[in-house]
Amino acid sequence: MNPLDSRDTDPLGVVLDENGGTIRVFSATASEIWLCLLDTADPKKVINRVPLQRGENNIWTGWSDLLKPGAKYALSAEGPRGPRDRFNQKLLLIDPYAKGVVRESAREYHCVVVTDDFDWQGVGKPNSPLSETIVYEAHARGLTRANKDLPDELRGTYAALGHPSTIEHLKKIGITAVELLPIQMFISEPRLMNMGLINYWGYNTINFFSPHPRYATSKALAAGPAAVIAELKTAIRELHRNGIEVILDVVYNHTAEGGAGGLTHSYRGLDNSSYYRQDDSGNYHDTTGCGNSLNFGNPQVVQLVLDSLRYWSEEFQIDGFRFDLATTLARNVDNHYDPNHPLLQSIVSDPVLSNSKMIAEPWDVGLGGWQTGNFPDRFSEWNDRYRDSVRRFWLVDIAAARNSGKHWNSVADLATRLAGSRDIVDGPSGPLGSVNFITAHDGFCLNDLVSYDVKHNQANGESNRDGSNGNHSFNHGHEGADATAETKAVRRKAARNLLGTLLFSAGIPMVTAGDERLKTQNGNNNAYCQDNLISWVNWELNQHQIDFQETFAYLTKLRRENPVLRPSSFGDFHAATAEHDLVKWYNAAGEIMSEHDWHDGESRTLQRFSLHVDESGSLNAMLLVVHGSEIETGILLPQTPSVDNFELLWDSADETPQPDSRRLPAGTIIPMTATSIKLFKVV
Repeated sequence: MNPLDSRDTDPLGVVLDENGGTIRVFSATASEIWLCLLDTADPKKVINRVPLQRGENNIWTGWSDLLKPGAKYALSAEGPRGPRDRFNQKLLLIDPYAKGVVRESAREYHCVVVTDDFDWQGVGKPNSPLSETIVYEAHARGLTRANKDLPDELRGTYAALGHPSTIEHLKKIGITAVELLPIQMFISEPRLMNMGLINYWGYNTINFFSPHPRYATSKALAAGPAAVIAELKTAIRELHRNGIEVILDVVYNHTAEGGAGGLTHSYRGLDNSSYYRQDDSGNYHDTTGCGNSLNFGNPQVVQLVLDSLRYWSEEFQIDGFRFDLATTLARNVDNHYDPNHPLLQSIVSDPVLSNSKMIAEPWDVGLGGWQTGNFPDRFSEWNDRYRDSVRRFWLVDIAAARNSGKHWNSVADLATRLAGSRDIVDGPSGPLGSVNFITAHDGFCLNDLVSYDVKHNQANGESNRDGSNGNHSFNHGHEGADATAETKAVRRKAARNLLGTLLFSAGIPMVTAGDERLKTQNGNNNAYCQDNLISWVNWELNQHQIDFQETFAYLTKLRRENPVLRPSSFGDFHAATAEHDLVKWYNAAGEIMSEHDWHDGESRTLQRFSLHVDESGSLNAMLLVVHGSEIETGILLPQTPSVDNFELLWDSADETPQPDSRRLPAGTIIPMTATSIKLFKVV
């Protein structure tokens, strides 16, 4: 059989056979494409050029007996010189479907043929229920780079992710899923490199199939892309062996080729007109703020993303994906967001991805870009309204009360967030449609959120112009780390309030790596270019950081052990059933909340009573008391049917968890420390 007589359903990229390999490449506008086989010892030297043949649906195909595991290759293309085209046959281009890519210089790359052989040792995906998921957003390098318990050669690598030291920490603090910032191969912008900086976060992808090589050990790098792949797969296998899922933050909305003046590395040189959204004059329609946007009105771009997702899901056993600037992925031929976009619908229906967790960052910077709550039900969505509401209640309102004597907000919005944000994600997934977060990689970390009023991004080299100015933060009376012991204690309590709110809210909680131990970025709220101690997770802890980490681990344990703290559906005010929990809201006097209580900015105390009934009839009931004022007060524990006593499980006023087994009868008046949370179990 002639390997060129392939069906249109055959995969793109390199497919090996017993005698060599076939390569298939898409381009609707090229006039010629060549497979360039490179010298093994000198990849800059082309030893053979194989012309590809155009077939159906603009798929170009070629075969060579030199396409074998370890072979080095690139592509070259020629075509028209129109305003939407960027052909230059002198450039060696990255195969969009290459599984291994090696960087030769800032402008030069080559591809390497790899196989998918790996021994998973019978370890499968954990398949943790969404209701039990706690997402830990981490940088693949920054998580372990400063961990001195690791051998020097492993720190900051893929191997370190699967090391017992890392896994022990993740299990200790109760994490079920690590969400890795981008690890698909990316490059740094020339502007950053000229400043002596790099793109640390990695939101600048150049290839959607190959892992970023810089996070591999030097040993794996020296051995080549196949060894890098094996190292990453080993880390994923060991995380899975310990019940920890791996979610990838994927950047399909744009590529590292940048705007019109950017370098040509791959897609632009093969078919600029098809891959990127442009007008007739070749001007990019940029809805990402990164110079270009991939054209998801083109079915081939949709196919590229689907093929990439399936590859990572199957070959790397990835458990889920977080889609950066996901609105761009669902813009149709008219550049309008479409919740029924073919890409979204294909992801929802794809059998390979059926058990994968899908998380959307539901916005971009284009017209109509904010689409929170408007993605298909299979997607959970980053809930920025949750972030802002919780920050306002615990930080902005406290600052306002100190300055003016009045709080700006009532408890109503906070209660909506605690209940699962039904005003935003009112779909079949219930509160699990919302990914709740206080912090993320972008913005202040938790410690800095309670320690700074303004950003301090001078290290980024942009005169502090970069990064958001709308942080909803509060320094509690002094800017930065040099504060009194009393101020620092109040800050830690504020951080515990934020953390407790997050873990006791309906929805999927996401915490940023390092927040569990109060790491600081020295006020930098946009550390995208800081590959140093500013961004790395700290592993040498003082006593307060140890205490805070103990609190975090305790709170995740409470959430894990009590299903009433992690409901899968919205609550009901009348009864608890196997389908939904009973949820009632009380004021400080132990009375059902009135309209005045909900909307009075100075009624800052809220009690949430929740009752869960499982299918066997077992009961699990909790009372969460939130007091959002710096004036100490007393509350009356509500008297509700079938509840006799309450037992204190946690008080955010305590530096470390101090549960109290004394039984407090319903109707008891108890004190509430200024700005604090108490959690009681019904006994």
